[in-house]
Amino acid sequence: MRDSLRLWIVCGLLGASGWVSTAQPGPGLRSALEDYIGSHQREIVGELVDLVSIPNVVSDPENTQRNASYIRGMLRDHGFRAEVLETEINPLVYGELKVPNAKRTLLFYAHYDGHPVDPRRWKQANPFTAVLRDRRLEDGGKDISGFKQLKKFHPDARLYGRSVADNKAAIVALLTAIDALKAAGVALTSNVRVIIDGEQESSSLGLLRALPRYRDQLKADLMLLLDDPVHPSGRPTVIFGARGAVSMELTTYGPKFGVHSGHFGNWVPNPGIRLARLLASMKGDDGRVLINRFYDGVEPLHEEERTMLDAVPDDHANLMKLFGIAAPERPGLTLQQALQLPTFNIRGLSSAYTGPDARTIIPDIATASLDIRLVKETPLAETTEKVLAHIRAQGFEVVESDPSEAMRARSPRIVKVVKGGGSNAYRTSPLLPESRQVVAALERLFGERPVQIRTSGATFPVATVLIQEIGSPAISLPIVNFDNGQHSDSENLRLGHLFTGILSIAAVLTM
Repeated sequence: MRDSLRLWIVCGLLGASGWVSTAQPGPGLRSALEDYIGSHQREIVGELVDLVSIPNVVSDPENTQRNASYIRGMLRDHGFRAEVLETEINPLVYGELKVPNAKRTLLFYAHYDGHPVDPRRWKQANPFTAVLRDRRLEDGGKDISGFKQLKKFHPDARLYGRSVADNKAAIVALLTAIDALKAAGVALTSNVRVIIDGEQESSSLGLLRALPRYRDQLKADLMLLLDDPVHPSGRPTVIFGARGAVSMELTTYGPKFGVHSGHFGNWVPNPGIRLARLLASMKGDDGRVLINRFYDGVEPLHEEERTMLDAVPDDHANLMKLFGIAAPERPGLTLQQALQLPTFNIRGLSSAYTGPDARTIIPDIATASLDIRLVKETPLAETTEKVLAHIRAQGFEVVESDPSEAMRARSPRIVKVVKGGGSNAYRTSPLLPESRQVVAALERLFGERPVQIRTSGATFPVATVLIQEIGSPAISLPIVNFDNGQHSDSENLRLGHLFTGILSIAAVLTM
């Protein structure tokens, strides 16, 4: 596959003056790009299938190196100067494509690592041997045998395999977009830099620690993150930010061991009731978080931003039907309005026993696992301190480990707080010139405004740090279907989304 692509690229570069032309995108650009994609579907899908075939679990160093070397070769085959950048952990792949008279430099971020797999749970022989089905498995999708020989693919066909959507499709889409523009004789308007991460699914520590070494290579005027699903409507989508997150676990204490609730009820304190009251003090029936100053810094939206949120085509009625709920937690907010606020969520509760195992005891402990989603105006450290201050204001002594005998004898209300990992949110203003240019480029190509998401519900820790270190604004340009099953044993890519995603990237490359 790579050899045939290399021959095509070399032939194209021999006539490089034809590619680096003065031609600009016109009314026929979309048609020319679609013609290219339509006549190269076998090569596009084949390149993705070949890339997916290399296992990419972060704990597998041999295949991690194979991925990095293979992707470096892909970048070179498609005209990039490319190299593998070593880190303390997994390698990065870097590519650069310089363009005469470029207006700017764009940095595209993607990743080649994926979540671990349990082959027994996948409905195919091997999660790294992609399977094509005529539709979603949940809708009765049937395997399409011999699909590698097909020249055309139905847009509803779904490719199943680990990282087929998250995030190897983005790599193939970017390279195909560049090929399609070359074939159309349309010059890129930006220098292109690419950084492909080898451990995004495990916090990107290698990249973050190596940033001082490689910062200059990553400098750009705008960073495009190719890691997110498009809006469920399927329309081209632009996302300007992602929430941050912090997790913590709270444990309250009763007796040192469970005691009989009949013999000692009303006398020995129950940690479950104490925890329930503490949690109830943190959020009201109207869905508002009651922690003091929790929403500090969150300002009313600009009128243009409100209009942008209102234009997102969320189907609230169908979402409520899908989730089996009668009303949103905060009925006065749309989904997009809710995403602009920090959240407080109880993601798990445990104390003693339930169901058939239940017994008449006062438990020794009760535990709640929390996650708090942050927005740009609510920094991680400050928000964490506000939660701790609230707990103390309820009369609890906060500790970081199980209390000693002396502490239990001295303090009747103790909470152990174990803080988990966390990251800050990021958001690029949709009113920035760079944001407007991306939106306008997509609108020119597709003939309609893209869906614009001010803040997504996802968390993207590496993006926040890259923005701070490189100094570039960041925008997410998703291409994969929202129901792609990322991280699960049914990860899939709708091919129609892949082909449309190529168009989206091409639009930005010519803005």
